Amino acid sequence: MRTVLQRVKSASVTVDGELVSKIGKGLLVLAAISKDDTEKDVESMAGKILKAKLWDDEETDPPGRWKKGVADTGGELLCVSQFTLLASMKKGNKPDFHQSASGLKAKTLYQAFFKKVQDLYEPDKVKDGIFAAMMDVALVNDGPVGIDYTCLDGEVQPRSSLAVILPPPPNLFD
Repeated sequence: MRTVLQRVKSASVTVDGELVSKIGKGLLVLAAISKDDTEKDVESMAGKILKAKLWDDEETDPPGRWKKGVADTGGELLCVSQFTLLASMKKGNKPDFHQSASGLKAKTLYQAFFKKVQDLYEPDKVKDGIFAAMMDVALVNDGPVGIDYTCLDGEVQPRSSLAVILPPPPNLFD
C-alpha cells in the first residue's frame, strides 16, 4: 500500500460538478492498494497516518517542531483512492499499473483502510471520495508538507522526506 499525506488548510472532492466531501485543517490522504497488500497492511497504514507528527506545538516556548498529529490538532482527514500512485514508467513513457490491485480487491482493502482510519479516530472527522470515480481533488497546502509512505508486509516506511519551504535568510538581497 502506498499513501501520500498532504498537510492541508482545506481540501475537497467534487464528482461531476457535485461536492462529495470537504475538510478544513488536516490531512489529505491519497491511497493506493497494491496487488500484494493484505488487511494487515491497511491496518498498519491507518495507524501510522494517525500517529504522524506533522504540526508544531505552538503552546511551548520555543514552539516544539513536528510534535503534533492530526488528532492532537483536532484536524480532519480526507481519504481519496488513487491507484496511479503505484504507476511505473521504467519502460518508456506510458505508465504501467501492474502493481495496482484489481478492482474488487482494491475496493475491499481501500474500504477496510477507510473504516480503520474512522475507527481509530473520530468517524465524523474522516471523509472519503468515491472509489473509482473521476474526482476533482482540490486542496490548499499547509506548508507545503507532504509524506510518501509505503507499507510492505505490515511495516510502514517513509519513501521521502518532508517538503518544507523555509523563509529566506534575513537581508539576503541587501
